[in-house]
Amino acid sequence: MSLIHATAIVDAGAELASTVTVGPYAVIGAGVVVGEGTTIGSHCTIDGPTTIGRDNHIHAHAALGCAPQDMKYAGEPTELHIGDRNTIFQFCTFSRGTVQDAGVTRVGDDNWIMAYVHIAHDVQLGNRTVLANNATLAGHVHVGDWAIIGGLSGVHQFCKVGAHVMTGFQSHVSQDIPPFMTVAGNPLAVHGINAEGLRRRGWSRERIALVKQMHKLLYRDGLTLDAARTAIAALRGSVVEGGDADVDALLAFLAGSTRGIVR
Repeated sequence: MSLIHATAIVDAGAELASTVTVGPYAVIGAGVVVGEGTTIGSHCTIDGPTTIGRDNHIHAHAALGCAPQDMKYAGEPTELHIGDRNTIFQFCTFSRGTVQDAGVTRVGDDNWIMAYVHIAHDVQLGNRTVLANNATLAGHVHVGDWAIIGGLSGVHQFCKVGAHVMTGFQSHVSQDIPPFMTVAGNPLAVHGINAEGLRRRGWSRERIALVKQMHKLLYRDGLTLDAARTAIAALRGSVVEGGDADVDALLAFLAGSTRGIVR
């Protein structure tokens, strides 16, 4: 209990591991479960049901597990799940899910979430993402692993952002962004692939060249979407290590898009 500041309020119905640190004036409600090594800063508010994993660093004034900002919400016991080793900066707001979707808002592992980010109800955020200051994810948004959402960007409800995507400053995202792409602007446009990000993750030249070829087929060769998908599928086997997985990831994303892709 010595790790919980004397001015913090922790509900008897909360479950905090013995190594959790809670700062001054934080308020932690019933139904909140926090794993080993997590630090909760001053003035944070965490409502349940919310589950937070290990070794997260939650900075001051974050409000997590809030009721969803959905006028259909009628007090159902929906949830927020946060994984391990996330850094969540000041004044972030994360909502719980709704019964119209899975009922759970999920934040994965190793994410870097900067100040004033809003993660709305039923968002599914992957691993190792970066959300810059004031980025806003509307309800039901899905974001893949390693994606970077630029500062002051907004992602429309039900949109999907693929793995390894990078969006520029103040991007207006109203359609799905396929994996590997770099986008910016309003209206949003694809400007190439996130080659630097892939290089930093240790991808081979051959694998990055394959992604460039897929981008060319999808955005530069004047093909219909169906024709581009057929041409991309024909690239299987052209790169030994990881190439087929990249082709399959892009094709699966295109097949699963419900709002249409940025094109």
